Amino acid sequence: MRIGPVLATLVTSSILSLALGAPARAASVDYTALGDSYSSGVGASGQSGSCLRSNYSYAAQWAAKNSPTSFQFLACSGATTDDVLSTQIPTLSSGADLISITIGGNDAGFAPTVITCLTSSDAACVAKVNAGREYIQNTLPGKLDTTYAAIKAKAPGARVVVLSYPQIFDTAAPVCEMSMTKRKAINGGADALASVIASRASAAGFVYSDVRDEFAGHGACASSPYLNGFTLLPPQNSYHPNVNGYTNGYLPAFSGSAS
Repeated sequence: MRIGPVLATLVTSSILSLALGAPARAASVDYTALGDSYSSGVGASGQSGSCLRSNYSYAAQWAAKNSPTSFQFLACSGATTDDVLSTQIPTLSSGADLISITIGGNDAGFAPTVITCLTSSDAACVAKVNAGREYIQNTLPGKLDTTYAAIKAKAPGARVVVLSYPQIFDTAAPVCEMSMTKRKAINGGADALASVIASRASAAGFVYSDVRDEFAGHGACASSPYLNGFTLLPPQNSYHPNVNGYTNGYLPAFSGSAS
């Protein structure tokens, strides 16, 4: 009886089977979410703290599904590029190897533009959007370059995913709190912003993820919206993604670019 060789073969085969047949497991990831309200989760339920962070944000949902080694949730409602530079990047772990960010909307005057379009004429809305577009084209690129360079300097080994903003409004809906002229103007501003963000993210060597496809047909006023319309309570939810927007819009856009 040649038990020794047989046993050795069985043991070796078992080890190989375990090694080859074991389910694949992603390498350990230290993940940090930077940015503004579209990354902190404004618009969804469960917002807390001065930064209005929610567990329904795409960042928190991704962390819950993927169990990263560490998760820094630094995104904060109202953040501009200057805020990311002054308050978020200093806290960013230099060992982060996955970073997500939405930024630039507040620099371009998202909130004042929406307020003007809600309360003023079509002409005033279009003029406000055009002023924002001028800023987006002429000033924002430098702001984004500085911000992206600072992220790269602080966490040089990180994969950085820069996400866009969606078009806010559905233009097929016959009834909405804003006229068709206003809706098209605001959506055009979102497109201009996405173009600049894509360009500067690419120049920085970052991954750009455009969420407009995921949100197509689900803008505010659509029959199945991924974005809130005008919201009185709480007011900050206005024109931000709802839970479906984070779950079915931002989360898949980020997940597809995270590795």
